[in-house]
Amino acid sequence: MKNIKHIFKKELKSYFVSPIAYIVISVFLLIIGWLFYSTFFLDRQANLTRFFSILPVAFAFVVPAVTMRLFSEEINIGSYEILLTMPVTFRDIIVGKFLAAVGFIGIMLIPTLFYAVTTTFLGKLDWGPVIGGYLGAILLGATFSAIGLLASSVTRNQVVAFIIGMAVCLALTLLIDFMLFFLPNFLVGIFQYLSANYHFQNIAKGVIDLRDILYFVSVSFVVLYGTNLIMQGKK
Repeated sequence: MKNIKHIFKKELKSYFVSPIAYIVISVFLLIIGWLFYSTFFLDRQANLTRFFSILPVAFAFVVPAVTMRLFSEEINIGSYEILLTMPVTFRDIIVGKFLAAVGFIGIMLIPTLFYAVTTTFLGKLDWGPVIGGYLGAILLGATFSAIGLLASSVTRNQVVAFIIGMAVCLALTLLIDFMLFFLPNFLVGIFQYLSANYHFQNIAKGVIDLRDILYFVSVSFVVLYGTNLIMQGKK
C-alpha cells in the first residue's frame, strides 16, 4: 500500500504540473455547462437529468485524454525502465496510476456541484438522483480510466492511445445502445447489460442496484488485469 500511495501521489501531482490538466478541466466544464444550461430553462424542471444524460459521452472523450500518457509517455521516453528498477510491482504501478486517474476525475467533477446548488434556488431538487448520479459518475470514470490505462499500455504513441480508449468508451456508451434497435428481442437483454450507459443511467435515477455496481467493478478489474498481462509481456 505504501508503494501504491507513493505512485498515486506522484501521478496525481504530475497532472497539475503541466497546463494539460487545467485545459482538460476547463474544456470539460465549458462544454458540459453549455449543453446543460442551453436546455435547462426550456425543460422547466429542477433536476440534473440533462447533465447526467450527457456525462457518459463527455467522459468518453475526456477520460482517454486524461489517461493516454500514463504508460505511453513513460514507455516512449524510457522512464518506465527506471521505474521497474525500484522496489515496486506491476500491480503497484497499475493500481497507483489507476487511482490517480480516478482522483483527477473526482476533482474535475467537484465544480459541477455548482449545477446542483444553483438548481436548488430555482426549484425543489431531489437529492437522491443527484447523489446516485455522482456515485455513478465515479464508477463510470473508474471504468473508463481502466480502459484508458489499457489503451496506454499497448502503444507508446499518446494519440493512438487516446483514439483506442475513446473508441472503446464510445462503443460502451453509444454504439451498443444504437445496436439495440436492430437486434432480436432475445439478444437485447444481453447487449443492454454490456452497455455502460445503461448501468450509469440506472444509478443516476437514484436506484442503487448491486448489479449495476458489480458491472463497473468487474469491468474495471478485468481491464486492469489485462493491463497487467500486457505490461508483464513487455517486461
